[in-house]
Amino acid sequence: MTTNTWTISECDRELADGGITTAHWRATASQTVEDVEYTATSYGSCGFTPDPESGDYTPYSDVTEQQCLDWCFADGVDKDSIEASLQANIDLQITPTTGSGTPWAA
Repeated sequence: MTTNTWTISECDRELADGGITTAHWRATASQTVEDVEYTATSYGSCGFTPDPESGDYTPYSDVTEQQCLDWCFADGVDKDSIEASLQANIDLQITPTTGSGTPWAA
């Protein structure tokens, strides 16, 4: 069974009002098969335009990681698609379909 973990590695913010302008996210999938752990990672960022006058504005010091992830998902980060891509990567690690090398050095 694959475990997917989403994290925010860093946030950029406006110092004047504390509004987060960019969130840098990372998705990591891991799966253990016969005592071997396979992993795949995807990384990206989302840009925001915070409005301190808005009723749903959250200042930097009060933002949670999950809230920031939810903003990314709402802003177009396709969680399901990314997790499917990570799973496909792991599947190829477990059961490769291609290889490389030099036949004369085998």
